[in-house]
Amino acid sequence: MTTPVTATAANTSAAVSPLLTRLAAERATGALLRDRGTLFLEDGRIVHAESPATPGLDVLLTTGGGLAPERWREAVDRAGARRQVARFLVDSGGLSGGELEICHLAAIFDAAFFALSPGSGPSRFRRGATHWIGSVRSVPAAAVERETCRRRELLDAVWPYPLLDTAPVVPRAASPGQTVGARQRILLREADGVRTPADLAWVLGRPAFHTLLDVRRLAAAGLVETPHAPVPPPVAAPLPDWMIQAQSPDVALLRRLRDALEASL
Repeated sequence: MTTPVTATAANTSAAVSPLLTRLAAERATGALLRDRGTLFLEDGRIVHAESPATPGLDVLLTTGGGLAPERWREAVDRAGARRQVARFLVDSGGLSGGELEICHLAAIFDAAFFALSPGSGPSRFRRGATHWIGSVRSVPAAAVERETCRRRELLDAVWPYPLLDTAPVVPRAASPGQTVGARQRILLREADGVRTPADLAWVLGRPAFHTLLDVRRLAAAGLVETPHAPVPPPVAAPLPDWMIQAQSPDVALLRRLRDALEASL
């Protein structure tokens, strides 16, 4: 069953997601769906998260990690229906349990950051829903909410220009003597003036939030263009009616003057 719930302005100030807080207290199991992502809960704890704004666990493991793409596809084909993909990856020797856990936690916090964003729309909860990845590690909902808030504050503390998060990343030349770290050099190499931070996260196989943070740091250092919202043209104050009437020309008089001038030529 899916229960629609719309958060009000009053309760959003108390928690990132009042519904998530309530579900955690109820030790609920199911999927919390929002426009920008889904959180999967088991006994009130978050066991998985995904968002269209972030690379999934498969990308983090294959593009950003050391797992061969064919091993991931094999795990999904053979264990997805049983919801034991994670266990299959470890039991088959595809990767270590530690590597899987690290990438899985990164995927949870990354997707939750976007799923719990203020503009992510109303929340719906589908009781009993589970994810095919299976059991890896659970995280308290309160910890995910705290980390989401911390990440929002960190972005603004680094460089408070949210337009950077969705605009194409346009590199700028480094100043003489300015150093750029290896991680940032790789990002700048892939930034072609068309790709957004989300695009770069997928290309590099990195968490989307970490990519946003790198882009803001680069912008603060002057190595990436900072887009600014266009300034609207000033709106002139309306003239009072008496002034408008005083400025309105007498069209008939102007015509007579024009005719007189033409006759004298």
